[in-house]
Amino acid sequence: MGSEGPKSVVIHVSGFKKFQGVAENPTETIVKNLKGFVEKKELPAGLTLGSCTVLETAGDGARPALYKTMDSGVSTTDSTTNEQVVWVSVSFMIAKLTFLLEELDMFGILGTNWFQKNSEIFSGVRLALNGVLQDALKLHLGVNSGALKFAIERQAINEATFRCPDEFGWQPQQLPIIAEDGGTSRARETSCSTEAIHKILKKKGYDVAISDDAGRFVCNYVYYHSLRFGEEKGHKSLFVHVPLFSRIDEDTQMHFVASLLEAIAATC
Repeated sequence: MGSEGPKSVVIHVSGFKKFQGVAENPTETIVKNLKGFVEKKELPAGLTLGSCTVLETAGDGARPALYKTMDSGVSTTDSTTNEQVVWVSVSFMIAKLTFLLEELDMFGILGTNWFQKNSEIFSGVRLALNGVLQDALKLHLGVNSGALKFAIERQAINEATFRCPDEFGWQPQQLPIIAEDGGTSRARETSCSTEAIHKILKKKGYDVAISDDAGRFVCNYVYYHSLRFGEEKGHKSLFVHVPLFSRIDEDTQMHFVASLLEAIAATC
């Protein structure tokens, strides 16, 4: 159906506060300073930085706050007009529209072979949707205190086994994060193109890898909930681990996250 052009995307970013063994979490600093940083840097056309939220480093006790944060990607309020703004996944809307038209075509409601005869018209609709709707994506940042490089997490596992109590004192062991999802071996993968994002960041000179193990602590806990929420709402979610500032300095990490936003927008 031809080229659809670049999509418009809004990315909501979250980080974490301190936790046992990490008195100063770099992701808290990054997220708090991100809006000011990208305003000076200027993001590419079509890319919008949405909410920037710092979460408690906690699992079950902080779950209501987590879902409130994730819901902010579905519906927010424009402070300048006091009007509600709804971020809709373009791909989700197009898939729903395609399904509806195919069903109507199947039963002959639109006439014989309407969908096939009007493919060019539908292509125009897809282009129009890309122009007026925005994909919404959740980017979660967490710290790996032992890491020497950045890590793009490909998946989360339905297991909470906390090596130490979280900030609310909870320390589950081999518990499913979401019981109705089945056992602790269940994995959910991001629909973002981790390979393409990785390639862009490596080309920019960053020391970054793709990981299939986000741990079993709060980072994995949040990522699993976010991936499940995203699947239900038609949104995308990605988790990236960063090192301590003592391993990679703050300025480099700020530039990395800005480049990460651009890479996500270009590939997702």
